[in-house]
Amino acid sequence: MQTPLESFIDHKADTGMQCGSYSIDIPKLNDGEQYRFHFNAIACVGCRCCEVACNEQNNNPADIKWRRVGEMEGGEFPAFTQLLNSMSCNHCIDPECLKGCPTNSYIKIDETGIVVHDDDVCIGCQYCTWNCPYGVPVFHEERNIVTKCHMCHERLDVGQSPACVQACPAGAIEIEAVNIQEWKASQMETQGNMPFLPDASITNSTTRYTLPDNLPDNMKEMDEHILKPAHKELPLVFMTVLTQISLGGFLALFLGDVMSLFGFEATNWIMALLVVLPAAIGLPLSALHLGRPFLAMTAMKNIKTSWLSREAAALGVFTGLMSGVVAIYFFEVNTLVRLGIEALTLGVGIFGIYAQAMIYRIRARPSWNRSTTNLKFFGVTYVGVFLLAFLSSLLSLSDVVIPLIALGMLGALAQLFFSYEDIRSLDTIKENEYQLQRSKRLLNENFKDVKIVRFVTLITAGVVLALLALVFAGSGSFAYASFILGLVLIVSFISEISDRFLFYTTVVPLGMAGGFFVGKQR
Repeated sequence: MQTPLESFIDHKADTGMQCGSYSIDIPKLNDGEQYRFHFNAIACVGCRCCEVACNEQNNNPADIKWRRVGEMEGGEFPAFTQLLNSMSCNHCIDPECLKGCPTNSYIKIDETGIVVHDDDVCIGCQYCTWNCPYGVPVFHEERNIVTKCHMCHERLDVGQSPACVQACPAGAIEIEAVNIQEWKASQMETQGNMPFLPDASITNSTTRYTLPDNLPDNMKEMDEHILKPAHKELPLVFMTVLTQISLGGFLALFLGDVMSLFGFEATNWIMALLVVLPAAIGLPLSALHLGRPFLAMTAMKNIKTSWLSREAAALGVFTGLMSGVVAIYFFEVNTLVRLGIEALTLGVGIFGIYAQAMIYRIRARPSWNRSTTNLKFFGVTYVGVFLLAFLSSLLSLSDVVIPLIALGMLGALAQLFFSYEDIRSLDTIKENEYQLQRSKRLLNENFKDVKIVRFVTLITAGVVLALLALVFAGSGSFAYASFILGLVLIVSFISEISDRFLFYTTVVPLGMAGGFFVGKQR
């Protein structure tokens, strides 16, 4: 019995085809056309020559894979099917990497449709590695930037085939011209999808697949048993929580100023200053996440389409305006004018946290792309309310302390509900939602103790200790109330850091099935 490779080589010999393609014979692109890859899964024998050739051509280390081979299998012996997928960049019609990149580091070449990456302006934020549903861009730790396949466009320009096409002994990879409108209208659904690969319509991927007929119904990914936590992203854990705390604190400050119009004790510059500090500490921390932190300011270049750019700009302005509010306290500014400036500041802060949440509302990472992400990001603001309640108790502002504690408790209860719904929703996921199934396993197996800590600390701080502080404040014992509120701040901060840690480590991205050797992914 012949092996698949022997059978295909005989077929090529009978038809006069050659193994390996050095030159490329593609007609000049017409209007509305672009280049694309065609992968013939019937021909592929899994030799991984394409991976090796790509790495050699682009001088990449072994752990950086611009082209990767994935494995799937199904059927029952002896009617057993092995399915392989060699995939690099799909040079999508609507690439998510390009839309999301905050520095405009991605370019879709008008003449060819090839998506290339501008290494010089990349800051290594790795947002594109999150956005791409196919896991194509990879972070190059030696260069501190993201890199990806560019279809060897410099070879195409001189009539040569890409390295992967040239190296394939079975001729399983080809370059073709595709009419974009025809592909989107009728061909993509039947020729653009591969089992276990994200739907081509997400980004209008252009790669064409030739698959065997009558694939078994019980196909499975060869790496389905591998359960690996995602990167911890500790700088982002602290940055997101701290900026959300500042928003909550500023909201409480604004409400306190509104209450002063009705005879309540007014807030002061000390309270305003301490509300700014979490954001002032958190925002610089985000630069530690970047491969090139000294280029952090360029993250605001793509406000038009990137939520990351919008977040960076909005939270930067929010922190600046909060600092301005602190300065206003030293001048005799009309209360209504100050309230107007504070209202503007609050609006910018709310948009900043909304943009922050929308960074994660991406189809490529299902456990993030849920409404509970937005709710929990805003839910953290209760910690900021408790921060202002703590400061008010230290200053013995009796009129303000009790309402703020009550408001903080309501926020904590809301956050408890959001967190419960986040966990509960994982119990309703469908059988074919593989990434969510794995996120659930990570949460319940790998990080079960952290999940317990999250809920115990949230209930302890937001309900038990906060209620105790409310009792002391109501009886006028502000020293005891301050002590208890200090504990509330510490325990609630631990709770939210734990939850954000789970948020990052339990996400399982969409991607190629069976990619045992896909290299480093974030």
